[in-house]
Amino acid sequence: MQDLTETIRKRYNRIAPMYNSMDTMIKPTWREELLRDAKGKVLEVGVGTGANLSHYPPGLEIVGIDFSPRMLAYAQEQILSLPSNIQLQQMDAQHLEFPNDSFDTVVATCVFCSVPDPIQGLREIHRVLKPTGHLLMIEHMLSDNPVLALALHILNPVTVRISGANVNRKTIQNLQSAGFHIADIKMLAFKDIVRRIDAVPHL
Repeated sequence: MQDLTETIRKRYNRIAPMYNSMDTMIKPTWREELLRDAKGKVLEVGVGTGANLSHYPPGLEIVGIDFSPRMLAYAQEQILSLPSNIQLQQMDAQHLEFPNDSFDTVVATCVFCSVPDPIQGLREIHRVLKPTGHLLMIEHMLSDNPVLALALHILNPVTVRISGANVNRKTIQNLQSAGFHIADIKMLAFKDIVRRIDAVPHL
C-alpha cells in the first residue's frame, strides 16, 4: 500500500502545475453551498492547490492537508491573499497526525477517488472528527445505474493510470464501513455519479 501511495503522490506532483485547469468538475456554486455548512475548527483533507480555500465562510480555523508537496506549494500561494487562520501541512489521509476528536468539520472534495485505502482514510477522519461533527464531501463515485456502472468499470484503468483517480469507488458503502451515517445526500451531476454528502459519526 505504501508503494501505491508513493506512486499516486508522484502523479499529483507531476500534474500540479496544470491541476487548476483540469479541476473543472466541481462548480464554484457547489463549493460555496458545501462550505457554507462548515463550522468551528475545520480539516480539509486533500486540499490540493487550494480551490476551496476562498469559499469558506469567515471566522473558521482551517487546517488543510495534502500528501503532494507540489500541490501544497500552489495552495500556499492561494492563502497569501486570504485570512491568516489557514494552515497547510503535508500529510497522508490514511495516517492523520491529529488527536482524537480534534475537528468540528472535515471537508473532502473529489479526494477519496485517489486515496489508496479509502476505508482506512475515512476511519482516520472518523477518529479525528468530534462525535457531534460533520464530514462534508463532494465526490464522484460508481453509479447505481448498471449501464453507467459498467462504463465506469471499463474506464477506470485508464483514469487510474493517468491521474491515480478511480471512477468506480463505492463511496457510500465505504463511508458506512468506516462508521459514518449519511445525514444528507444530493445528486449533482451525471445522474448519480457526482454527489454532495453530509456524513456524521455513528454514536
